[in-house]
Amino acid sequence: MQINLITGISGSGKSVALRAFEDAGYDCVDNLPVTLLENLIVTLEKEKSERVAVAIDARRGESIAELPSILENLRRNHQVRIVFLNANTNTLVQRFSETRRRHPLSTNAQPSQSATLIEAIDRERNLLEPLRTQAHSIDTSNLPAHALRSWISDLLKDKPLGLSVIFESFGFKKGVPSESDIVFDVRCLPNPYYDKDLRPLTGKDKPVKEFLEKIPEVVSMEGDIIQFIDKWLPHYIADGRSYLTVSIGCTGGQHRSVYLVNRISEHFRAQKDLAALQLSFLDRHRELDSIPTVKL
Repeated sequence: MQINLITGISGSGKSVALRAFEDAGYDCVDNLPVTLLENLIVTLEKEKSERVAVAIDARRGESIAELPSILENLRRNHQVRIVFLNANTNTLVQRFSETRRRHPLSTNAQPSQSATLIEAIDRERNLLEPLRTQAHSIDTSNLPAHALRSWISDLLKDKPLGLSVIFESFGFKKGVPSESDIVFDVRCLPNPYYDKDLRPLTGKDKPVKEFLEKIPEVVSMEGDIIQFIDKWLPHYIADGRSYLTVSIGCTGGQHRSVYLVNRISEHFRAQKDLAALQLSFLDRHRELDSIPTVKL
């Protein structure tokens, strides 16, 4: 059975993610008590269910500490993937302010122990840290709901086996993605933005690609990044990781970083010797994916 655990910080988009799983045909359960997870899987096995998505978060309090060991037991017979939704504190505060919701950890049994919103968020981060370190993490700080649904859809195409390598482009002006394991700064490269004909285009468009591929520094940067990943990828695999996020950033996340992510991803997808390692590759373009697609 494919078991997907959806967890993360309150206000980061777990409900949106769970609906994306439901739309994809998964059996979905929200806010399940930790102690009932194994019983749920046994029941679904009897019903011949093959795919399930379960949302469990810090609303379950200290019992969340039992979850890593439960998941380890489930991995003996099932494929288990953890999807961790995250966002920076300023974004979370703004979202709670806009919705006027209370954070689930902002009050305890005794009124005198009530916490501020930021204190509740910090406590939640501490409770969930053991899960975050072994999860596929998505930073939704600058990600609208439609982009999150799209990223979840891409994730569902990837089997939860071996190491999944995510290549993500981003713009430094909106901050570094919090899920990044390796970050490359390519702002030193010539910027197509200053060409008025290339400015409205992206690194996916042919004129921009032709512009960048003729620049020796761009070619050299591409080769150096590939060489670095080639050298250290076996070490990340040996470390037993499930996910590795390689983020490449330029100023706006529109031209140079997009071009290099696509080029580098294409390189590794073409390496036949990596297939035996059960590696999979995902591409993300944070700033481009945040722009809604208008259907005419």
